[in-house]
Amino acid sequence: MPDAASRPGVLGRRLYLRFYLALLASLLAAAFLFGLAHLRFDPVSAGLAIVGPRPHAMGFVVLLAVIALVVAAGAYPVVRRLTGRLERLQRSVDAWGEGQLGTRVAVEGEDEVARLAASFNRSAARIEALVGAQKSLLANASHELRSPLARIRMAAELMAEQATPAIRAELRRNVAELDQLIDEVLLASRLDAVGAAMPCAEEVDLTGILAEECARVNATLDARVHSVMGEPKLLRRMVRNLLENAVRYGAGSAIAVRLAAAADATLRLDVCDGGPGIPEAERERIFEPFYRIAGASEAAGGVGLGLSLVRQIARRHGGEVQCMPSDGGGCLRVTLPQANLRPAPTL
Repeated sequence: MPDAASRPGVLGRRLYLRFYLALLASLLAAAFLFGLAHLRFDPVSAGLAIVGPRPHAMGFVVLLAVIALVVAAGAYPVVRRLTGRLERLQRSVDAWGEGQLGTRVAVEGEDEVARLAASFNRSAARIEALVGAQKSLLANASHELRSPLARIRMAAELMAEQATPAIRAELRRNVAELDQLIDEVLLASRLDAVGAAMPCAEEVDLTGILAEECARVNATLDARVHSVMGEPKLLRRMVRNLLENAVRYGAGSAIAVRLAAAADATLRLDVCDGGPGIPEAERERIFEPFYRIAGASEAAGGVGLGLSLVRQIARRHGGEVQCMPSDGGGCLRVTLPQANLRPAPTL
């Protein structure tokens, strides 16, 4: 049985009726004013006697303009109210489409637009619940996989004495890769959790993190002392993933890291290598989860989540990452808001 909002004939709940009546009222007003103008400027055809000089034609044009203005002024509030509600609906839908799944639309009135907003809210709530359940399942599954992985690692260590060196090395590599996959999937699910807030941001010495991580892979560092506001563990993971990516795909070349302040109060972190580089068509796709560039060998390690995590962490800190054009090798740039602008000596 249809509810009151869907029954025809209810003026306040039928948008097309309001438009129709508004248009009809505007036409009636225009016809009435035009009739008055006709009597005023053509009294002979109206059967009236002419008293005084005949009105000038310019006055008739002015009166027609006044009629148009009256009709436009009467129709504007109706049209603007509808378009304003549609604009607010569009902004909310755009925000939801950009990933803000908690966005809802204000339900105004009881007409078709209001029912559309209510329908969107129901659909958005359902999708948000489904996405949240999927992320929760992924996080829990990744967490539960650690127990069997620990048992596999222990069994592999016990069998190591009976296996050949090649088999031992392969077992260790596979277990390490699986451990890395579980760790990165777990971190990605936490970062992408709905409504997750920045964990107590603090001032972090980004240069210090870079110096420690560059020492691990023998990368050269060119930087002054700079700080950012954020979470130290996440920023360290971001830097480590960038460096490990350069080591993995740099074909044994030297890795150069540069941290510098830009004119727009941001920090630019460049991690470059002398490897084969990244084709232009794949410079955006490398940040997709589990994507590997064509020709990448599984023996090189990695699970295809490293750069995806870099992007998540950078955006979580108000920044962005992109693959820069380079004459030779690959070069990734992370842009982050700067915590302070105090000059410091070069390392």
